[in-house]
This record gives sequence, C-alpha cells and structure tokens, in this order.
Amino acid sequence: MPKEKKPAFLRKKSSSSSPFSALPRIKPSISRVSSSLSKEHGVERLQDTGLTPSLAPRCVPQDVLSLIRHIQAETWHEIPSIAGMGSQRISEVLRFRDSLPPVVSVAHIYALSTSATVVEREMVDLVRQGILRKVVIPGRGKGGSAVGEGVAVVQQWKDRVRRCEQLDEHVKNEYVRLMDIASASATTTVKTLEKQDIAALVHTGFLTNPGASASSTPFNLFASPSTFTTLATAGHTAATGSLAAIGGANAFHDSGGGSGGTLASPSSRNTKSGIAAPDMTFSLPHTGAYLKLLTTARLHLLTLLKQLSPKHKECTMEALREKWEGNVLGDGISEAKRSRNEFRGVLPGKTKAWREFYGVRFGWVLEEAGGGGVVEVFDCGVGVLGVRGR
Repeated sequence: MPKEKKPAFLRKKSSSSSPFSALPRIKPSISRVSSSLSKEHGVERLQDTGLTPSLAPRCVPQDVLSLIRHIQAETWHEIPSIAGMGSQRISEVLRFRDSLPPVVSVAHIYALSTSATVVEREMVDLVRQGILRKVVIPGRGKGGSAVGEGVAVVQQWKDRVRRCEQLDEHVKNEYVRLMDIASASATTTVKTLEKQDIAALVHTGFLTNPGASASSTPFNLFASPSTFTTLATAGHTAATGSLAAIGGANAFHDSGGGSGGTLASPSSRNTKSGIAAPDMTFSLPHTGAYLKLLTTARLHLLTLLKQLSPKHKECTMEALREKWEGNVLGDGISEAKRSRNEFRGVLPGKTKAWREFYGVRFGWVLEEAGGGGVVEVFDCGVGVLGVRGR
C-alpha cells in the first residue's frame, strides 16, 4: 500500500530555504569587540615616516631673536568672553602672566630651529654683544623635566628693572650699569652698592647669592659611592678644624643636597650685614614660578599621552591637543547652545589647562617638551603629525 504524503503545512522546511543558513552562527565575543575598539582608539602603532626637523611654522625666521619673539608671543591663549571664570580669577591669571620673567629655555629654541649648531653659535655671539644674557638654573628637575639653561633679551631685562616700584632710581641705574659692565658674566661685584641697596635688590629678586643657585634639590639618597668615600676619608687626610676636614666647601652640595649651596667662608660673607659679598649673581624675579609652570606642564603633557596610549605612548597631535584643552567642543552646535544658555559641557575656564596652567597654549608646551626630550614629534603621512613619549 503506498505511503500517504503529509499535507504541505506539516512538511518540514528544507534547510536550504535561506541563503544564509549555510553560514556558521558565531556569537560576538567580548574579545572581538574590544579588539575592534582598540583599533579605533589608536592602540596600534602610528605610521612613522620620520621625525619633524622643526616645530616652528614656516613663516617664522630662523634667527634666534625671531624665535624668541615667536615663543613669547605664542605662550598664552586669549581669555575667551565666556570662560567659566569670574572677574577675580581673570585678574589672577593676568597678574600671574605679567609677573613671569622674560626667560626662554634654550631647549625651546632648539625645538623650533632647524640647526642646533647654528643657533648655539648665534646665541654665543649675541651674548658677547650684550643683546642676550644666559640664565643658568642648575639642579631644577630631573631627566626630561630638567630646565638647565635659558636666555633673556637684555633690553627686556632692563625694562623689568625700570618698572620695579620697590627700587629707588639710583639703584636701578647702578644695576643697569653693572649689567653693561658684566654683559657676558653671570655674576657681578657689588662693592659700589650700599648694604641697603643690595638688600633691596635681593628682596626684589634681581640679585642672588651665587651659592643659592648651586643646588635646589633635596638630599640625593642615590649619590655616587665616591662621594661618601671622599667624605669618610676627609677627616684623616686634612688638618683638624679646616674646611677640608669636613669634605670641603662644596661637601653638602656634592652629596646632592641643600638649598644654601656651598658652605659659607669668612671671605665670602659679610658677618655684620649677613649679605653675601662682594660677588653676587644676576637674576630675575619670579623665576621659580616660571620653572614650576614649565616643568609641571611638560610632565602633565606626558601623563595625557600615556592615558591616550598606555602601550605605545603615542597618538596624533590633534588628539593630544584635544585632551590638553579638556575635550572642550568648539563646533557650531556647542557655540549655538552656549548662545542660548543651553550648553552643559565643560567650559574652558574649568579645565586644568586654565585652572593650573593659566591658559598656556598647547603648542608652547609641546615645543618645550620636544626640546627637553620628553616627547618627539614625527610625521604620520598625509599631513598628520604624531607625538611619542620617550
């Protein structure tokens, strides 16, 4: 007896009814999703076609004075009309900017120049001519955060002295005269100045004790063994009661510590007034604030770079710029919302770039970090620049 066929609605559908039925059914895994997101966020290394020879715009001349003017002109952002800051904070920002000395680090100039050798020779000539003056700051920072050396235009230095209201006119004139006499020297004799005049110049920050800048770092726990060997044998090889018996005048400095520099001797200190004499070092007021801004800005930039790319410590310059500026949106939609008082994002004045760094430009910090060896800038091709931590 022939087998009866089942009705059409009871028949099992063929597995080949769908063109996708033969494909393997694989559920998306977390690893696949994370790997795709990692590629999108730039975890893979950027293409490197070579380091950028100079970070200066093409329109900037390569002579030293032009580079210094460019650096000084491009240090700060203009305070925006809607910055998220009150009038008191704006006043603090402007006062801080105005108080900083006209010093430019040599590393910054190197970052903008196409030839460090040519720049170094030109700086030597300008110092010899009395147009520039070098500012040596040893012992400030370590590694890429170390500043070491800077330069200042002599005319700007003199203008800062002239504007100081705490100095008498005859003191200003004598200070300028000493600068002209010792145009290529970091120190000067102060025998022609009265004790109260020297005290006024020290108080305002235009003169310092030469030993005061010898070291400003805390005691070095990792000093070389030879240092301690010298100190240990000094008492056996020198006369009792002499400076040599305790390691010499530079013993404390050589061991890595002290803010007072060398040990004072009777010939280098006036015991009646307590003021170092007869030689003192030229200096600019508020140099410490400038150094703190420079070193902390460099290190913060490197921290942001590590956050964007923990593995390779590199990203595009625009991504790093956006991170430095606090991811503040600047598109038309955000501006329209601000005009209608509907903006709920982060205002520029509330970002770290303004709260701690007083609105310093990203380009200024990047050039400082590049010249100081903290980061290096390279070409990724098609007009895109990358930044890599070192």
